[in-house]
Amino acid sequence: MTRSWRSSWSLATQAIALQIVVVAVVVLAGSTLAVLDARRDADEAAREQVIGIATTLADSPSTAQAIESGRATEILQPVTEAVRRHTDIAFITIMAPNRIRFTHTDPTQIGGQYIGTVEPALRGETLSEVYTGTLGPSIRAVAPVRNQTGAIVGLVSAGILQTSLADRWRSTWPTIAAVSVAALAISMTGVWFIRRRLLRQTHGLRPDELRVMYEHHDAILHSVSEGLIVVDRNGVALVNDEARRLLALPPGPVDRAELPEFLRTYNPGARDEVHVTADRVLVVNRSRVEDAPPDSEVVTIRDRTELQGALGELNSLKVLTDTLRSQAHEAANKLHTIVTMVEMGRPEDAVRFATEELALSQQLVDRLSSSVGEPALVALLLGKAAQADERGIELTITEDTHLPSNSDEVPLTGQEMVTVVGNLIDNAMDACDRDDPWVEVTVHLVNNTLTMRVADSGPGMDADTFEKAMQRGYSTKGDSNHQGLGLALISQIVNRHNGTLSTDITYGSVVTVTVS
Repeated sequence: MTRSWRSSWSLATQAIALQIVVVAVVVLAGSTLAVLDARRDADEAAREQVIGIATTLADSPSTAQAIESGRATEILQPVTEAVRRHTDIAFITIMAPNRIRFTHTDPTQIGGQYIGTVEPALRGETLSEVYTGTLGPSIRAVAPVRNQTGAIVGLVSAGILQTSLADRWRSTWPTIAAVSVAALAISMTGVWFIRRRLLRQTHGLRPDELRVMYEHHDAILHSVSEGLIVVDRNGVALVNDEARRLLALPPGPVDRAELPEFLRTYNPGARDEVHVTADRVLVVNRSRVEDAPPDSEVVTIRDRTELQGALGELNSLKVLTDTLRSQAHEAANKLHTIVTMVEMGRPEDAVRFATEELALSQQLVDRLSSSVGEPALVALLLGKAAQADERGIELTITEDTHLPSNSDEVPLTGQEMVTVVGNLIDNAMDACDRDDPWVEVTVHLVNNTLTMRVADSGPGMDADTFEKAMQRGYSTKGDSNHQGLGLALISQIVNRHNGTLSTDITYGSVVTVTVS
């Protein structure tokens, strides 16, 4: 089925075509009404004119005197003709009560019967009517002539031919036509500018194309797996379902103040920024909107919470892998030493050396296994101890470290404790004094309050620096690979469980997490 020629028009063209039709109809209707109004005004003016002339002549005492004198035609004919020519009306007829004309525009009609309505005038009333007389259709008025006693002695009729009136109101047509053409020209100019604006704003698309675009746009906004926010200088223009979910935004219009702090400022060009909210890790990209008002940008948000958890688990496995690698390397060195002692004929020394090393290593494993009931945390602490030993850092797990084996008594899960303690130890090993590198770790549960404390020999952080470090993207490390997420992730877990995260500088730089 072929597409109709109208449906191939763009929205701008269809809208303008409709406006042209509407404007043309309005102008034509206005012109017609103006012509009719001009005709009505002309008729009304003619009616008032003939009533005024007839009444004036009828009320003049000389008119009644001329009628009663018996010389009405002789006296009044010159007067009526002078008045008629001066006022540019068709006729003025003065007659007797029996309709016999005393005066007439056509002298041959004098003495004849007046054609028209006179009964109201004979009753003393002034009347007006449209009537066809000897000169043709006319608007006429009839007024009674009274003598000094008040008796009606005659009638005065004045009239204007409708052909003359037609000539009068036809003379207004050029003005009406000029005004109509000017109005139409101005309207068409405005319509043309509107069409240009519509074409620019709709990119010349047809209504069906705009409908399909809107439907696709709406479907994408609701189905896309990324959060999408469009902001401009007036606030938040658009928020899709995923963005509401990720940012915990309320339904309905969203105010800029309801957005997280990192989205309240205009910052186009940001790429893969990682931000930590109360319960999520988000990756944010921001782009400026082309051909849009200033301060407009599109923000896309991806949920990295599960990925961050997987990365944490992967980091734990990496720590264990590094630990096994370092232990294998260390074991190889020690085994080589023992074999060499045996080859040198000193088996007693070889046995003593192997026994001492085994006792030192096993002592830490036995202590942690007996005092810490969370296997993931035990593995983390053993791995970090090996990692610290490889880096030349003295890592001490204090004797106060103790966790029950019953996980129901501990307010954090094993994964959450690994995230908190692992990041605290990593930060401490990076920040400790290189001339005297040491790190001290304490994890214990007392009166249902879980305390995780990590101290190091570094200079520590003041309150402002610590506050910044708990925010996304801030790092005190010079390495660009560090994204400053450690304390932010810890802060997220602490806030989720209504705990506390604090720092102080006493015997070293101490960071303490407590959760009840």
